[in-house]
Amino acid sequence: MGRYYNGDIEGKFMFAVQSSNAADRFGCTGFNNYVTYYFDEEQLPTINKELESMQDAYDKVTEFFKDKDGWTTQQQEEAGISSQEMSDYADYRLGVQIRDCILEQGYCEFEAEL
Repeated sequence: MGRYYNGDIEGKFMFAVQSSNAADRFGCTGFNNYVTYYFDEEQLPTINKELESMQDAYDKVTEFFKDKDGWTTQQQEEAGISSQEMSDYADYRLGVQIRDCILEQGYCEFEAEL
C-alpha cells in the first residue's frame, strides 16, 4: 500500500520519508480531501530555489542508492544520511517532476493522496 499523486505528473510518495503535502515546499498549498496542487511559471523561482537547497542531499542519497534497490535504517545511519537528507532526496525528485512539467506545458496540476 502506498500514497500516490497523479494528474499532469504522477508517482508514489516515498514510504515513511515523504509527506503527502511535500509539494507545499515548492510554493503552492494543496486543498481538499486529496491535496490538490496547481503550479505555473510564477512558481519557477521558488521551485528552483528549493531544488538548489536540496541538491547536496539529493547527490548524497543518489550515491547511496547507486547499487541498492532498497535500504535499512542501519544502512542509512552507517552511510551518515539523516532523515532530513532522505526526505530532501524524495522531495527533490518531486520538485524536478513539477519543474519539468511546467517547462513543458506552462503549468502542472495534480492530486496527492492524504
